[in-house]
Amino acid sequence: MHYGEVFSVWSGLVAGYGMIAGYQTFYNHAGDEDLKKIIEDIIELCRDEVKQLEKILKTNGVALPPASPERPVARMEDIPPGAKFNDPEISAALSVDLAAGLVACSQAMGTSTREDIALMYGQFHTAKALIGAKLLRLNKNKGWLVPPPLHVDYPEK
Repeated sequence: MHYGEVFSVWSGLVAGYGMIAGYQTFYNHAGDEDLKKIIEDIIELCRDEVKQLEKILKTNGVALPPASPERPVARMEDIPPGAKFNDPEISAALSVDLAAGLVACSQAMGTSTREDIALMYGQFHTAKALIGAKLLRLNKNKGWLVPPPLHVDYPEK
């Protein structure tokens, strides 16, 4: 592995650990069952990525970063209203993270010289795009999507 590949894999692993913990917290705050299912799917996707990234680093003798602890399941009713994330906020945060993950995967693919690493990130990219499409559909169906303002090109006078 060259230094760029090590950095991509190691930083991807750090991000994966953090996202699992963060999404477990989002799961505790979510009320919508469809959103909770997507959160579960994203957590499973992150766990799969983490396993693959850990394996590559271990195989190549690179020390693993510290992992975030798993979050316990909590009852949404026990979270005070002022401290609770609401479903549209959770969905928006997931959308942003998936979009950033697509960019990170593309960058890792583009800088890899090892085919196995580039292909692995290609698989991650495809999985993120698929779950991102499900989340986009959910956002539209629930009325949570906040589109940017339309650009209207007015001719100059």
